[in-house]
Amino acid sequence: MPQAGFKRQVSMLDLTFVGFGAIFGSGWLLAAGKVSGLAGPAGWVSWVIGGVAVLLLGLVYAELGAAVPRAGGIIRYPLYSHGPLLGYLMGFITLIAFSSLIAVEVEAAREYAASWWPALTRPDSTSPTVLGWFFQVALLVIFFLLNFWTVRTFAKSNTVITIFKFVVPLVTVVALFTVFKPDNFSSHGFAPFGAGGIQEAVAGGGVIFAYLGLQPIVSMASEAKSPQRTIPVALILSVLLSTIVYVVLQVVFIGALPADGLADGWAAVPDKFSLPFKDIALAAGMGWLVVFIVIDAMISPSGTGNIYMNSTSRVVYGWARNRTLFGVFAKIDERSGIPRPALWLTLVLAVFWTLPFPSWDVLVNGVSGALILSYAIAPISAAAFRRRLPDLHRPFRLRAFAVIAPASFVIASFIVYWTGWSTIWWLIGSQVLLFCLYLLFRRRVPTDQVPFGQQIRSSVWLIAYYIAMLIISALGGYGGLDLLPAPLDLILVGVAALGGYLWSLRSALPVTELDEDVVQDDTDEVPSARTRQ
Repeated sequence: MPQAGFKRQVSMLDLTFVGFGAIFGSGWLLAAGKVSGLAGPAGWVSWVIGGVAVLLLGLVYAELGAAVPRAGGIIRYPLYSHGPLLGYLMGFITLIAFSSLIAVEVEAAREYAASWWPALTRPDSTSPTVLGWFFQVALLVIFFLLNFWTVRTFAKSNTVITIFKFVVPLVTVVALFTVFKPDNFSSHGFAPFGAGGIQEAVAGGGVIFAYLGLQPIVSMASEAKSPQRTIPVALILSVLLSTIVYVVLQVVFIGALPADGLADGWAAVPDKFSLPFKDIALAAGMGWLVVFIVIDAMISPSGTGNIYMNSTSRVVYGWARNRTLFGVFAKIDERSGIPRPALWLTLVLAVFWTLPFPSWDVLVNGVSGALILSYAIAPISAAAFRRRLPDLHRPFRLRAFAVIAPASFVIASFIVYWTGWSTIWWLIGSQVLLFCLYLLFRRRVPTDQVPFGQQIRSSVWLIAYYIAMLIISALGGYGGLDLLPAPLDLILVGVAALGGYLWSLRSALPVTELDEDVVQDDTDEVPSARTRQ
């Protein structure tokens, strides 16, 4: 009996909308006020920094995704380059990032929906009531059903949603420019909290959280038509388009703030404008715009949550293919071409992250840290492939790779550091704990392809890097003991990141294996294969 496989049904336009739709979710609705509160008028600079960081990572992903298109590729690339142990660690951190991000998006949709249905949110906070929690679970079930039937249903529904998601911000920008006040950019100083505020806004303000939507494109690689061509184009277009939109939205938000909104300084802006664009449109007397924004505020996050419901199931599938998660999650439904057991686990995890009823603010910092950690491994794997597989066909070959790859890893490390000690200690600490558990259960881990000793040698660099980041964060000024003055803290992070990057290259597997997904083009099946290069 032939093995069930993925179906190539997703076009370049679909993939581009998947990328833009994943990036453009609750970030535009809730981050502008928080970024202003941390960075003041210079908040738009935080969006530029985030855009550059994600573009660099996107260029690396473009080479990886085009050369090795695999479902759940983000956690299979580390397996190929450094063995099952690194794939196991990245599988866990990516699953945390993706599944909790779905919860973040339904939190955002519920917070805006509460402006019409107040019973969804507690009166003294932005956390949901019991009714609000059931509202969020209902949204998660809808996402699940949209992804359960066929990938074509998911892709086409996402395209329609994304078009709407683009139109409403565009209308918002045009409308708020009519009340634009250039003097706001000098009120209380252009950067009232200095460079530290700009940097903190990248992680703590939700900037990097808003941007990180590249992985859904890579995760769907086995379902994309002509993936060698469509993946690089979709990745780059989605990042560039999102950067432009986010920067313009932040600028127009700052310029449209009423004078009384700045009376108590920039730090008070997030409390006065907790639903930024809705509140500012209300202050400007644009009731019609409020209606559009609230409608979009329920649709935009829902669209992104829908995308990540799809992508997380592919991550679960990829982790199971790495053979460090239960094999049942690598099963694909023959008729639909969808990894349905993985999709069921995704739903359970997404519901779990909504307990015990946290708010968007509470979740976003942890999600940002987990996302950037999972993204940061891409330059490591790509560099290892350059060394170990020099003859691998690369339809998109990144120029200046020797500069861009380490630079993207260093910048990603900066962003992890900016998330602060309160996030880093448990996020990185859990990775170190999992490493120890892997050692403890060494007799149950896969060693037929890569010996256990080689797995340790290929992964110990990551643990050393993690420990260095823990120490720097504990001593730094972002929630730590504040014993490292700027820019010494960033210099140390840069040294740790560059050292980890160089060490990782020397630790790559001496022989790289690339397995294949079972893929169906129309009615033709491509059998599963494993090649040694």
